[in-house]
Amino acid sequence: MSTARLLRLITRTGRVAEPLEPPADGAFVVREGFDVPPALRGSAQVRHVDAGSCNGCEIEVGAAFGPVYDAERVGARLVASPRHADVVAVTGVVTQNMAEPLRNTVDATPNPRVLVSIGDCTRGCGLFAGSYAVAGSVDDVVQVDVHVPGCPPDPRAIVAALRAVTGR
Repeated sequence: MSTARLLRLITRTGRVAEPLEPPADGAFVVREGFDVPPALRGSAQVRHVDAGSCNGCEIEVGAAFGPVYDAERVGARLVASPRHADVVAVTGVVTQNMAEPLRNTVDATPNPRVLVSIGDCTRGCGLFAGSYAVAGSVDDVVQVDVHVPGCPPDPRAIVAALRAVTGR
């Protein structure tokens, strides 16, 4: 197939993704007094940090960025370095070994930045509360701006929270 023919086919077909649903009530919680910095409107580069989870939330984050939920269409993109990120997405309780690396990652992320905690364990440590290996919840280590509840949260809730950050 020639390039010109392929481009005509793409133009004629258009976008075939499902339209985004409006977020459900309670899909995410924004910290009181927090407003998304205008510099982040439109697109956000996301650095994901697993601070000590059971991997349930990681599966849902992977699904949110996969072809079905496609978080990239709302302007969110995963990046490998915190120096390239606008958003730090944290999953799991913060273990003793991950408290300092989490702080370092957040410090390495340039301002303005948004910190999103994903999953119930990031708030109250879930069933890991009281373990000798747990330093605490994400709120105990760094200031969280947006929280996505659920165990694990629905990928649509993760996309809705990222959509609120990008404003798309």
